[in-house]
Amino acid sequence: MGFYNRFILPRCLDMACGVKPINKQREKVVPHATGVVLEIGIGSGQNLPHYNSENVSKIIGVDPDDHIWKRSAKRREVSPIEIERIGLSGEEIPLDKNFADTVVCTYTLCTIPDPVKALYEMRRILRPGGKILFCEHGMAPDGKVARWQSRIDPIWKRIAGGCHSGRNIPELLKQADLKIEKLDQMYIPGPKVLSYNYWGSAV
Repeated sequence: MGFYNRFILPRCLDMACGVKPINKQREKVVPHATGVVLEIGIGSGQNLPHYNSENVSKIIGVDPDDHIWKRSAKRREVSPIEIERIGLSGEEIPLDKNFADTVVCTYTLCTIPDPVKALYEMRRILRPGGKILFCEHGMAPDGKVARWQSRIDPIWKRIAGGCHSGRNIPELLKQADLKIEKLDQMYIPGPKVLSYNYWGSAV
């Protein structure tokens, strides 16, 4: 892992994922989590301030990047919720079936190499009656913007830690045999190629 990935990228991702429009999106999703929570791509802990500590008993965070995890230290210190990290990828999670009451996945499916496999893992770990809460940027509905997403992807992936600008989030959920319970979508403030958001819940 080079200097860029160790020192520059984690700082850039933390700043980009903490801007006001994205925090507003987190506020729409994260507070609905209950019980034991599995958070995929916990990263620098941007979701931690948005959890309702009265409804969440524990958070198990999945993230393979030690450097971005270190940036979550201050947010973890002030959180009243017990937090544990599993430093592995979302495609292989060492937890038992029916382990979590809620799975939280925000701005993460864009980066996971095999998102459908990861969603199957989330489905396996989720207890009956539980929900996957998601908020992701993805494929824009406008043909012109979608074409630009395809054009920039080869370069964008290299500079943004593997992020894909235009994945079809609803289609990925369906491919993992998940039922979309609620779905909202719209552009949020920012560059159009990166700012079309999907959020809601799946069971």
